[in-house]
Amino acid sequence: MEKYAIDDTIAAIATGVGESGIGIVRISGKDALAVADRIFVPRDGRTPSTFRTYTTHYGWIVSGSKLQVPPKILADPPPPQGLADAPIFVAQILVAGTSPKSNTKGLGPGPWALGHDIVDEVILTVMRAPKSYTKENIVEINCHGGVVALRSVLELVLQNGARLAEPGEFTKRAFLNGRIDLAQAEAVLDVIRAKTGSALKAGVEQVKGVLSAKINQIGEALLDVFTVLEADIDFPDEETGSLDLREVSKSLKTIHNELKGLIENSGLGRVLREGVHVVICGKPNVGKSSLLNALLKQERSIVTPIAGTTRDTIEEVIDIKGIPVSIMDTAGILEPRDLIEKKAVQRSRRCINSADLVLLLFDGSRRLDRSDELLIKKLRQKAVIAIINKIDLRQKISRGGLEGIFNNIISLSAKKFKNINLLEDAIADSVYNGRVSLGEPILVGNLRHIEKLKAAQKLIAGALASLDNKLSLEFIAQDVKDALGHLDALLGKTFSEGLLDNIFSKFCVGK
Repeated sequence: MEKYAIDDTIAAIATGVGESGIGIVRISGKDALAVADRIFVPRDGRTPSTFRTYTTHYGWIVSGSKLQVPPKILADPPPPQGLADAPIFVAQILVAGTSPKSNTKGLGPGPWALGHDIVDEVILTVMRAPKSYTKENIVEINCHGGVVALRSVLELVLQNGARLAEPGEFTKRAFLNGRIDLAQAEAVLDVIRAKTGSALKAGVEQVKGVLSAKINQIGEALLDVFTVLEADIDFPDEETGSLDLREVSKSLKTIHNELKGLIENSGLGRVLREGVHVVICGKPNVGKSSLLNALLKQERSIVTPIAGTTRDTIEEVIDIKGIPVSIMDTAGILEPRDLIEKKAVQRSRRCINSADLVLLLFDGSRRLDRSDELLIKKLRQKAVIAIINKIDLRQKISRGGLEGIFNNIISLSAKKFKNINLLEDAIADSVYNGRVSLGEPILVGNLRHIEKLKAAQKLIAGALASLDNKLSLEFIAQDVKDALGHLDALLGKTFSEGLLDNIFSKFCVGK
């Protein structure tokens, strides 16, 4: 990856590229206002470098040399609140080269020069350092959201002194400039990628610094312990008072328990961050596609009475009790008749093997047969919810016959949407497992964070064991120091360039 100077002025499209009402081109750096001066002509004739922070201004992005607004136009009446006629006014100026007359609805000043191109009509926002996202000067140009308009504005920005931002470089600068720590920076990506309201809430909490505050609190407690140990090691003969090892042990046990609590809750944190992978399986024509449609509350999968209708996997993400669930309907073909069906069966097996949870579907209107028994045998090592479908028909499967095999059995009718809520509750319960609720304030879901917490906890356990075994204080102090180092690395107080490259390369360019 090519390395750039951290004080370059950078720019990128900060919104999704496509058709939309508004798109944003973001500029950040010491020359952000100077770049805007070269391409933006405001209604009132001033330049962006004179604008106050946190203000927005109506005007035009122009190409070619800087357009000027003559005094005559500046003296015209200000425009009304509605600017629907602004394009007509601009056309009048460009064609006639004169200020509009008083009967042109008082639309105020605009670009003043023949032969210069107006790229787009925009709203420009100024946020001056240090009170901005990156703690640098930021200019955001709110353009029309079409691909051509956005790219044209961005090209002008790049031609006039900015360079294209690298992925995540705006957030990377926010971290390097001290606005946020590394854990908060990573949480920005969690907010962007959140698939449910609960995942969004967890991400926002971490962006606010809830986890960071807890880690800092634990780190300060560790530092206090380390300081006491080091003082006793370095000045054993000084009048510093006798070291109370019981107090040291008590403090380390408290820290160990706090780290343990964060780690125990990390399972749900990872689920909210990454989702849970659920696969619907069963023999042909038991209602797998109907169940997928019922959970999605829309007709996504084709349903017919013909066995083997689904010949490929179909995957969707749904929100079940705040959990992002990636749910997949698999082919129910057990004996493939051709190469396509053989491939479908192979893919279904791979999906089942990698699933976090399997929904094993049985047709309640038919007795269990060898195919059902084969599936039951294959899934003994998986987390399974057994589902008796088609309870709207005469039943030939009893729950009692399955209760000795499965702990979780749901009876429902996918076609009639009956008891689908019971299945959703069962899926949520399998994830929460009765241990954690969404009301928990801190849910660690980032794998890097979890690894650092586990490493710190292991070292604290080692320090406690050394205390119990009455080992030298040097061993205990070293474990405490190393544990503190892992917490510092979690927050980015210590880091490598490679780590930052790895983290921010996952961001989109505009963030």
